[in-house]
Amino acid sequence: MKRASLITLSLIGAYSVIQGAWAADYPLPPAGSRLIGQNQTYVVQPQDRNLQAISRHFDTSAMLLVEANDTMAPIPAPGTTLTIPTQMLLPDTPREGIIVNLAELRLYFYPPGKDIVQVFPIGIGQQGLETPVSVTRVSQKIPNPTWTPPAGIRARSKAKGIDLPAVVPAGPYNPLGRYALRLGMGNGEYLIHGTNAQDSVGLRVSSGCIRMGAPDIEALFSQVSTGTPVRIINEPVKYAVEPDGRHYIEVHRPLAATLEENTQTVPITLTATFGDFIRQAGGEQRAIDKAMVRRAGYPVAIPAAKQSTSTPAAVLSAKNGEPAVTAVANDDGKVMTQ
Repeated sequence: MKRASLITLSLIGAYSVIQGAWAADYPLPPAGSRLIGQNQTYVVQPQDRNLQAISRHFDTSAMLLVEANDTMAPIPAPGTTLTIPTQMLLPDTPREGIIVNLAELRLYFYPPGKDIVQVFPIGIGQQGLETPVSVTRVSQKIPNPTWTPPAGIRARSKAKGIDLPAVVPAGPYNPLGRYALRLGMGNGEYLIHGTNAQDSVGLRVSSGCIRMGAPDIEALFSQVSTGTPVRIINEPVKYAVEPDGRHYIEVHRPLAATLEENTQTVPITLTATFGDFIRQAGGEQRAIDKAMVRRAGYPVAIPAAKQSTSTPAAVLSAKNGEPAVTAVANDDGKVMTQ
C-alpha cells in the first residue's frame, strides 16, 4: 500500500477528504525526542457523512476526533473546522516492532532498518472483553484467514438471534478481513487482523482482538515477520521533555470500565513518576490542570511558570506496573489526588 508522509501532506495544503485514505509515515525524531507530526485542520464539507468517514481519510479514528474537538456530534455541520490530531508523543517504549496503546486506539510500527514510525488507528476489545496488556510477539502470519467463532462469541450471537456457522470461510464476509497476525499470548486466540466492518476501526467493539482497516493491515502484514516483538500498553497520559527543554503532556480519555462511565470525567489512575516530571518542568500549574481535565488527545506544551505553584502530588503519571494513585478534577477544574 502506498503511504504518505506528513511532510508530503503539509505540502499538499488543502487536503481533501474526497481522496482515499493515507496512512502516515512519521520521520523518527532524534534521540531524546518523542514529539512527532503536526496537527492539521479540516473544514467539513456538505458531502461528509460523519466523523467516522472523515477520520478514515486521515487514517485516524473518530474517537480521536471527538477528543481533539471536544464534541460528540456524529455529523458536524458543514463549514465546521476540525482539528485533526496528527501530532503525538511516541510511547515511552523501545523503538522496535509493534506498540499498541489501547488508551489512544493507535498502533505504532517501527519498520526494521528505517528511520520512520508508522501510525495506524485500531479497534480494540469491548467492556468485559478487553484487549489485555501484554509483552508478546507475532507467532504466525495468516493470509486469507478463515474464522472459527469461539463458543462464547457463538453464544452471545445466538442470544441476539444470529446463528454463526462453525467456520466462516475466507472472503469478503469474513470478520478477520484478508490478513491476520496471530499473537503469542494466551492460547493464540488474540489476533491483529483486518475487518469486514470498516466503521468498527477506532471503536471498542471486538472480543479482544485488535482490528485494522483493510489498507492498513495489508501494509502492516507486508512488513512484519514472525517473531516481531509486540507490546500492548494502556497509557492515557504520555509526557516528554524535548531536547530544547520544552515539556509536553498528552492526555487521552481513559478506557471506561462500564458503558455508564463518562470518560471525560472518570478518574485517571496514575503513578508517581509524573510528579517528578512536573517538578522538573516547573510549569504553570493551571496549564497542567487544564490539560488533565480537557483530555484533548494531542500534546500540550507546559509553559514556564512565572512563580512555582505546583505541588508534588498535583498530577501523577500513567505508567504500567508502578504504584498508582487516582487523579480527579474538583469543581474548579484543578487536578487533585486520592
